[in-house]
Amino acid sequence: MRAFTYERADTVADAARAVADQPGAKFIAGGTNLLDLMKLEVETPTHLVDVNRLPLAAIEDMSDGGLRIGALVRNSDLAADPRVRERYAVLSRALLSGASGQLRNKATTAGNLLQRTRCYYFYDISKPCNKREPGSGCSAIGGFNRLHAVVGTSDACIAAHPSDMAVAMQALDARVETALPDGATQTIPLANFYRLPGETPQIETALQPSQIITAVTLPPPPKGTQIYRKVRDRASYAFALVSVAAIVETAGGKIRNARLAFGGIAPRPWRVADAERPLEGSTPGDAVFAKAGEAVVAGGRGYGDNDFKLPLVKRTLTAVLTAATRSA
Repeated sequence: MRAFTYERADTVADAARAVADQPGAKFIAGGTNLLDLMKLEVETPTHLVDVNRLPLAAIEDMSDGGLRIGALVRNSDLAADPRVRERYAVLSRALLSGASGQLRNKATTAGNLLQRTRCYYFYDISKPCNKREPGSGCSAIGGFNRLHAVVGTSDACIAAHPSDMAVAMQALDARVETALPDGATQTIPLANFYRLPGETPQIETALQPSQIITAVTLPPPPKGTQIYRKVRDRASYAFALVSVAAIVETAGGKIRNARLAFGGIAPRPWRVADAERPLEGSTPGDAVFAKAGEAVVAGGRGYGDNDFKLPLVKRTLTAVLTAATRSA
């Protein structure tokens, strides 16, 4: 690990300014991802700004019936909060399916959103990776790519986004509140928060380097059955091969509304309006479920070891929609 300097910030403005004033500076809270990357010299910040003293660890009811989740709320606390368990069950289940209990006790809401891909080649500094060194190439294309993305990829990068929490928040239409060094604030819909790799895979979000996440807001809880299903190699401490966050409302034997988000298959949480539209007003059944599944992976492709993900997405979605409509 390379030498770095360290400070603790007492206010949001101080934290943002500290990172803005020092090139190579980064925020740190739980450190469950950043410290690992520093040990491997994937991340080499020259200065760390500890934000754990900031008053951003509350979960608050909003006047419209929604929920405001502070950036420093730990994953375990968020998953266990009675309001989240009762009104946003898909989020609680997604959080509990991630990492381990020890990591969830330390990991924060903002850190979860900003965690970086678990691509093997990104973590191995001896291999070319466009995320680490733009223009060096993508070792995963033509390499071992079982965990990698099959939709939203580019010739520059096929890494998959690792977060479970973000997938559920995508289905819930979450919004990310942020602050800038000049005191300005900005709210970004989660749907616009992550960038596809294109030719610049090293730019992963819409944030500026010194822009700090302060909270995530959820709108009033949606109607319908909420399900989070994660297909993985083992029952715990494993990233998704395919995950589905589904919120399905039915009435009169038909699907009234459906929200679907997917993990493990794309460089960001994957939500496709063309997959939700065919379900609205339809009678539940394998044919309409299959049509939705085709829309999810439209334009996608496998890269060898991950070819199995394309049919697995469709099978997993059919199983989730069958469970959601039967439950209703």
